[in-house]
Amino acid sequence: MAENRTVRLSVLDQSPIRAGGTAADALNESIELAQHTEALGYHRYWLAEHHGSEGLAGPSPEIMITRIAAETDHIRVGSGGVMLPHYSPYKVAENFRLLETLFPGRVDLGIGRAPGSDFATSRALAYGSKIGAEYFPNMIQDLSGFLTDSIPADHPLGQVKARPKIENVPPIWLLGSSDYSGAYAAHFGLAFSFAHFINPVGGETVMKSYFEKFQPSPGVPEPTGNIGVFVVCADTEAEAERITKTRDLQRLKADQGYHGPMPSIEEAEAYRYSPPEQQRVDHNRARTILGDPEQVKAQLLELADRYDVDELIVLTNVYDFEARKRSYALLADAFALEPGQQEREAAE
Repeated sequence: MAENRTVRLSVLDQSPIRAGGTAADALNESIELAQHTEALGYHRYWLAEHHGSEGLAGPSPEIMITRIAAETDHIRVGSGGVMLPHYSPYKVAENFRLLETLFPGRVDLGIGRAPGSDFATSRALAYGSKIGAEYFPNMIQDLSGFLTDSIPADHPLGQVKARPKIENVPPIWLLGSSDYSGAYAAHFGLAFSFAHFINPVGGETVMKSYFEKFQPSPGVPEPTGNIGVFVVCADTEAEAERITKTRDLQRLKADQGYHGPMPSIEEAEAYRYSPPEQQRVDHNRARTILGDPEQVKAQLLELADRYDVDELIVLTNVYDFEARKRSYALLADAFALEPGQQEREAAE
């Protein structure tokens, strides 16, 4: 059954900073990667949000959406995602109404609940606000209301309107890795992206429940789901294993509290793991799809079949930028993506 499934491929970009490189390098590589994957036939390009990191260069997906949408022609561009508890739902609605005005029909509003930072940084982001993550469901409801001009008249902010006016409302995607996220997405009528690259266990059940319990909304009339997957594809399995070592070491260091740049292959190969560290690397590898094109394709189709979704959001972080581009190119070829595919779909 998996072999007969037609799957769209999209991109999640965390703008990784390489050892010896700069944040400017990482952001310029994001622009180049967006152009590259658009030409290959990828469907969307989402920008992540991380704060206070020496290894990831993207604290503001809204700014990068503007930059990347201006440098591409038709690929959908969105946030993967805005960490809503940090911000005013009204301001987020304004930002994405403005983005939709600038790039009509190309914008996705992805939101999440995770802090994307440590506790102190989260406090700095919410400076002056006493509203915490426990109000996340209310914030989703208010964001949707401001975005669609459907805030109830008896709401304390019922007379407030987010502007500019827009003809089409950007779809709201809820990004998550738990059953709570799936339940919120179903209840509020949002599209749902499950982060398999964060939590590879139990997501199929979460997605099934989302599809079963979905309540239609003006922006998302029917259940729409995809999964985020970490992928390294190379010409050979051995090469995929080699270049993934950089991610192994960076992920281990992040688990140990050090959020530094992506180490080089030489540094990763020279590192000597203690037995507990090796166990952690092996544990993290469970979230990784790697190999040559046919191996990766088979694993991804099997995942899509398990989750019953027709779109995969692919995250590829490795040290060498050309290897990263090559991974997306090999994947596009394996799935027979067609350049200009999104443009034709938008016109239909």
